[in-house]
Amino acid sequence: MQKIAPCLWFDGKAEEAARFYVSLFKNSKITKIKRWGEVGPGPKDSVLTVTFQLEGQDFMALNGGPDFKLTPAISLMVDCKNQSEVDDLWEKLSAGGQQMDCGWVTDKFGVSWQVVPTILMEMISDQDQKRADRVMAAMMKMKKLEFAPLQAAYEGR
Repeated sequence: MQKIAPCLWFDGKAEEAARFYVSLFKNSKITKIKRWGEVGPGPKDSVLTVTFQLEGQDFMALNGGPDFKLTPAISLMVDCKNQSEVDDLWEKLSAGGQQMDCGWVTDKFGVSWQVVPTILMEMISDQDQKRADRVMAAMMKMKKLEFAPLQAAYEGR
């Protein structure tokens, strides 16, 4: 496992969530499932943690119980190369969850994601502040981010 890796807290759904996430990204896999033994608050042989990788990034899913809930204060940002990738991930991640503004979704497990076109960060960081502002204004009106309107705003069309 890498030196720093996100640990996502679930209430009994860690394995289901990890398997769902691994199914969405090509370079992804479950690397280890740790089950409760004789000692612990969880039932013997139930899942305690699932270690997995998404696109080579290590994560851990923990069945920590009902004490804590995930919030959008921490989100996972996905860099999408084209509109087709944005569309696909947007639909799959938001199924059973919630579509929010500016490319954000909360999935059915409560994890927040930002589904973002690769070019967006470049556009809003442009040295020409008027261009960057136009892109930001266009983005603020969107739920799912769309390449064509962002590009049009960037070009002043």
